[in-house]
Amino acid sequence: MAQRSKRARQAGGVPPLALPRRSQARRRDRRGRGLRGPLMPPALPGALSRSQRFDEHVRAAMARLSRTWHKQLAGVEVAVEQVPPSDAARWEDSAPLARAFPAAAGLPARIVLYRAPIEARAQPGRDLGILVLDVLVEEVAQLLGRDPQDIDPGYGD
Repeated sequence: MAQRSKRARQAGGVPPLALPRRSQARRRDRRGRGLRGPLMPPALPGALSRSQRFDEHVRAAMARLSRTWHKQLAGVEVAVEQVPPSDAARWEDSAPLARAFPAAAGLPARIVLYRAPIEARAQPGRDLGILVLDVLVEEVAQLLGRDPQDIDPGYGD
């Protein structure tokens, strides 16, 4: 008790360590190189990373297709990977944008979209969401054995 600072005595006998501290995430570090807080509020679209934005495009495209084809797509899993595996199929002359795997041996049907090739193929003026939708439509059409125009009438526009 005799070692308490002058401030602690002035604050009514409460030691300085018992006072509430500010959040460590909002303060700068000791040398002044850290951020004071998040650059952008989490609710704004700019706060998302590129992979999170890509995932949102995939969710939106799958939701659009599920409105019409919900029974046929009920057991289909959709996944996103960064890059395709290095062992390309014989018929692939460049990096694939996606692959569809039909249901087999107790596994559900799967569609795997490859983020890096799709983002590389997207033109700066063209919306990435449209390209994601077109790629997903092609893979769903392959799984269901239909024409992409049947799956989505706006395909390729």
